[in-house]
Amino acid sequence: MKSRKILCIFAACAGMVFLAGCKGEEQKVFEQAEKDFSQGSYEYALAGYETCAANGWKDARAYRGAGICNMRLGNDEAAVSDFTNALNCEKVEKALEKDILSYRATAQWNLGMYSEAMADCQTLALEHSMDADTYYLTGKVALSMDSYGEASDNFEQAYGEDATYDMAIRIYEAYLERGMEADGTRYLEAALASEPKNAEDYCDRGRAYYYMADYTSAQKELIEASNKGSLEALLLLGRVYQAQNDISNARSMYQEYVSKEEACASGYNGLVLCDIAEGKYEDALTNINNGLPTSTTEEMQDLLFNEIVVYEKQLDFPKALEKAKEYLEMFPEDGAALKEVKFLQTRIG
Repeated sequence: MKSRKILCIFAACAGMVFLAGCKGEEQKVFEQAEKDFSQGSYEYALAGYETCAANGWKDARAYRGAGICNMRLGNDEAAVSDFTNALNCEKVEKALEKDILSYRATAQWNLGMYSEAMADCQTLALEHSMDADTYYLTGKVALSMDSYGEASDNFEQAYGEDATYDMAIRIYEAYLERGMEADGTRYLEAALASEPKNAEDYCDRGRAYYYMADYTSAQKELIEASNKGSLEALLLLGRVYQAQNDISNARSMYQEYVSKEEACASGYNGLVLCDIAEGKYEDALTNINNGLPTSTTEEMQDLLFNEIVVYEKQLDFPKALEKAKEYLEMFPEDGAALKEVKFLQTRIG
């Protein structure tokens, strides 16, 4: 009996060592996923988070990580599923729950699921403390549902909590997407009343003036930001010059940005637009290929859409249609691309 008891104890201990080993391995996978995420390697991070979630290791955080990766990769439907799985996990901390609800509402908004997004926003308001970001999110969702009064109230709360250039610009951009620039401009004007303190402030002021089509003021602020070391200011200066049809100076700004910024896909896209404006279509295709390896999902979308435009400008309608169909497989909700496909089909037909 004694030997059997010792054998059972040994087996139990062996099992504990095995489980500890598994947990040690999952911990390493989770830490590597976090590292991959911080470096922008979302595919690798996603695989790591999904492995952890499948094995029940830090499941709520793992599902959250997978959801954010899917959002960054443009997979919003998968992201909503991940965030829902995260919220259904046991013992989700209050702060983590708030964070996941905010992300899920954003993914739902991206998918046009406005009622579902608003339901999450209402849960945030009822069960969590609201802050500038959650007020802003609720305002953006309300605006998409044509609830203008509710949107305005939430945007005012958001700016009241965070009266910064960044928040003013975010609110303006939300209104801009709905063709309501006048409603957003007052936030830009309010932000511009404050004094700039650093390069980032000058850059944000330049962006605000750019949105207001005050290109002289935008140029002045962005040059100051650039002199203080802001690389983003170079990108915005390119857009300012482009808006004035000064392609030569715009190209110079984009080239300087590309030479100094490692993740420079937006700079290459700026060069593509300059190439298209000057009819340099082969150069445009080269710059598209140069920009893709370091692009985010949004930057990739811009580059690939412009690739369609380049082939259309070259009157290579079959190639443009081929690229448009490939584009829609990646970004099926893009209405402009759907119209482009229909147009190209008429040119070929």
